[in-house]
Amino acid sequence: MSSDKKLQEMQILEQNLQNLLLQKQAFQMELSETTSALQEIEKSGDEIFKIIGQLMIKSEKSKIKEELLNKEKILNTRIKSFEKQEDFISEKLEKIREEVMKDIKK
Repeated sequence: MSSDKKLQEMQILEQNLQNLLLQKQAFQMELSETTSALQEIEKSGDEIFKIIGQLMIKSEKSKIKEELLNKEKILNTRIKSFEKQEDFISEKLEKIREEVMKDIKK
């Protein structure tokens, strides 16, 4: 592979990595909000409300807690998936960088 193609691939990988990091950050923020909501449920009494669209509806505490715990599991799984992709892309990027540096030194 020519140096130009390697540089082009590096740029694409860097863009992919940046997009991946932004997506992961969004999921981490959502996870943080979900964790906070779970903590607030534990502190609250039996009267819990859920916002659906423009409505605030009274819901069962156990049902909301179960929904939030499921959401938390899904978000953790998604974040782990992003981290695996991030590691894969980072390793590939580092390998190409090393190849480019070798080519430059020649």
